[in-house]
Amino acid sequence: QVQLAESGGGWVQAGGSLRLSCAASNRDIATFSTGWFRQAPGKERVFVAGITWSGSGSVKHYADSMEGRFSISRDNIGNMVYLQMDSLKPEDTAVYYCAATYTYLATDPAAYRIWGQGTQVTVSS
Repeated sequence: QVQLAESGGGWVQAGGSLRLSCAASNRDIATFSTGWFRQAPGKERVFVAGITWSGSGSVKHYADSMEGRFSISRDNIGNMVYLQMDSLKPEDTAVYYCAATYTYLATDPAAYRIWGQGTQVTVSS
């Protein structure tokens, strides 16, 4: 079974940028749709962005509040997924997770079968 590991989190001032990476342990990740979620302390885990499996055309979809600021992509091989985050705001502070699902365009965390450990993003004002 494929495993996922996030990296690229850290500290950034408001208005800055970060790129998060999600590394899959093998090429099976190409058969999954992949999403990014975030969870702030005391809050529920929420959908950020998703990209469908390669055979479906790698369709991208975003939460409304992230559209225009965040961008999800796959690499050419299909074993890496990225989240480019621009114009970051303090309210973006959270642990960010990548996850994989067989459900097309899923935004519900319950639809995602495989999860990484998360990477902390902290945005200062």
